[in-house]
Amino acid sequence: MILQWKIKAFDALTVHELYDLLQLRSEIFVVEQNCVYLDLDGKDKVALHLIGEFDGKIVAHSRLFKPGISFDNASIGRVTVDANYRDRKWGHDLMRESIAGIALHFGENKITIGAQLYLKKFYENHGFVQTSEMYLEDDIPHIEMKRE
Repeated sequence: MILQWKIKAFDALTVHELYDLLQLRSEIFVVEQNCVYLDLDGKDKVALHLIGEFDGKIVAHSRLFKPGISFDNASIGRVTVDANYRDRKWGHDLMRESIAGIALHFGENKITIGAQLYLKKFYENHGFVQTSEMYLEDDIPHIEMKRE
C-alpha cells in the first residue's frame, strides 16, 4: 500500500487532522529529538499542509509556504515522517510531493529551507545545496539550503 497525499490550507483541516499532525510533530521534534521548543509558531495558519496518510493514519507531514513567509523564496518546513515508517523511505516521497506542491500552488521553483545539519545529504538528494554556515536553532545544528 502507498501513501495517500493531500494538501490543505489551515482552515480546511479537520480538528482530527490538526490534532494528529501536531501530535506527530511533537513526537519527533520534542520527544525524539529531546528538544523543548514552541512548535506552534503562528505559521501553521498561513501554510499549506501536505499530509501523507497510510491506512487512515497521518504518517508524514510538511508545511509549504509561499515566498516571504519563512524566507524570500518559497519554503518547506516541519518535514516529518513517523519513526515507525521511516524504513519505507517515505521521507523521499514527502520531499518530492512538497516540491511539486510548491510548484503547483505557488508557481515557484526556487525553494529555501532551514535544514537540520544531519539531514544535509537527504536534502541534497532532492536538489538542495547548502547556502549558509551551520547555525543553532533550538540547540540543534541547522544550515540554510536552496533549490533553484
